[in-house]
Amino acid sequence: MQRLNYLRESPSQTAGPYVHIGCTPNFTGLDMYGGDLGVCMKTGPVQGTEITIKGTVFDGMGTPLRDAMIEIWQPDAAGLFPSLNETRGTPDPNFTGWGRSPGDMETGEFIFETVKPGAVPFPDGRMQAPHITAWIVARGINIGLHTRIYFEDEAEANATDPILTRIEHQNRIPTLLAKKQDDGTYRFDIHLQGSRETIFFDI
Repeated sequence: MQRLNYLRESPSQTAGPYVHIGCTPNFTGLDMYGGDLGVCMKTGPVQGTEITIKGTVFDGMGTPLRDAMIEIWQPDAAGLFPSLNETRGTPDPNFTGWGRSPGDMETGEFIFETVKPGAVPFPDGRMQAPHITAWIVARGINIGLHTRIYFEDEAEANATDPILTRIEHQNRIPTLLAKKQDDGTYRFDIHLQGSRETIFFDI
C-alpha cells in the first residue's frame, strides 16, 4: 500500500507582497507589455457621463495600505456589458468595462477614469441601481475581497435596489456609496476592518 501521509500541507499564500510587480509591472518601473492592463478603460470617445473615482484602502487602524490593488467591472452608460454574452443591445465599442489600479506608493490612493454605469437587471427582472463591482487584493489578504460601488446621488434607484434592500444592517449602506466631491470626482474609500468596515460580498 502507498503511504499517503508523507506530504505536508503547503502554507497558505497571500495576494501580496508582489501584487504590483505581477499585475502592474510598469507602475513599479518595469517596462513590460507596452503598458499595464486595465489602466485605460476608454479607448476612444465614450457614451454617457465620464467620471473619476478616487479612493484609499484603509486597514483596521485607519492606516492607508500602500500596496493594495483594485480591479473594477461595470457596464457602460447604457447598462450593457462588453461581452459576447450581452444580448440586450450593442455595448459601447470604446469602453472596456474593466479597470485595474494600484494604490499610490505614498498615499495609497487608487484612481479610475471611467463612465457612470447604467442600470442592469437583477436575475428576477428588477432593475439594479447603477453600480460597479470592485475586487481588492493586498499583502495579508488571503482571498480577494469583493464589494460594490454605488453612488450617493442615485438615491431613488438605491432605495429599490435588490441588493441594498436585502442588507440587514441598513446603517452600513453608506460604506457602499461613492460620494461626489466639490471637484466633480467621486470618493470611495474602502475600510477593511473597524467601525467603518466596508460591506464585502461572499461570491
